[in-house]
Amino acid sequence: MFKIKAFAIRNVKELMRDPLSYIFCLGFPIVMLIVMTLVNESIPKEAGMTIFRIDNLSGGIAVFGQTFVMLFTALTVSKDRSGAFLVRMYASPMKSADFIGGYILPMTGVSAIQAAAAFSASLVIALITKSSLSISGLIAAVISTIPSAVMFISFGLLFGSLFSEKSAPGLCSLIISLGSFLGGIWFDAETTGGVMLKLCKALPFWYCTKTARSAIALDFGFDEFWFPLIIVLICSAAVSTAAAFSFKSKMKADLS
Repeated sequence: MFKIKAFAIRNVKELMRDPLSYIFCLGFPIVMLIVMTLVNESIPKEAGMTIFRIDNLSGGIAVFGQTFVMLFTALTVSKDRSGAFLVRMYASPMKSADFIGGYILPMTGVSAIQAAAAFSASLVIALITKSSLSISGLIAAVISTIPSAVMFISFGLLFGSLFSEKSAPGLCSLIISLGSFLGGIWFDAETTGGVMLKLCKALPFWYCTKTARSAIALDFGFDEFWFPLIIVLICSAAVSTAAAFSFKSKMKADLS
């Protein structure tokens, strides 16, 4: 555990040294909250459009922010590999599990802080716009978004392990786009229905958003919360396993 802790601290320091991490992981989600709240205020109430209302928007933005943690995870791992840092570290007593834990655990903590910051901003916006937002719901949402955070971070570890620092961000951009458009963040997929809803349900991103929104609303029904959470947990476990296998395989290849 000490080895994981030491490596995790190093990775957090690397993230903190990059000013872009503050912009994308903390600043950008809050800016999006403000911008989309302004958009919501300009929509006539007669339209009946509630997707950009702060109680719906905050959960989607929290999930959207996790995609940027994925991007920085991929960049960190790919840079470590290209700079031969990991090759030198392989000579240490650390095992592949120590490296994987050292990447995933701190990034999960960063994602939790990011969600807490976004939800705190959401609470302020709710007070300004006189909207209903429960503090207990926001706390539940921070906890319930941890599985989706692990999934996105594992995507970053997977891409960083398999591809170079030039290729990995491009693949992360693909996940960011899919998560944005098919995660139901910017539109109500259930109201849209049809092919679009089927596409959303075929990927895990929509379930991530649904879990966060249900937690904020304190709606813990099976269909609304537990079933989407189970899907996210299964996908998170699958991606984490694939990432761990890929990292371990690359580690063996570099040592041989």
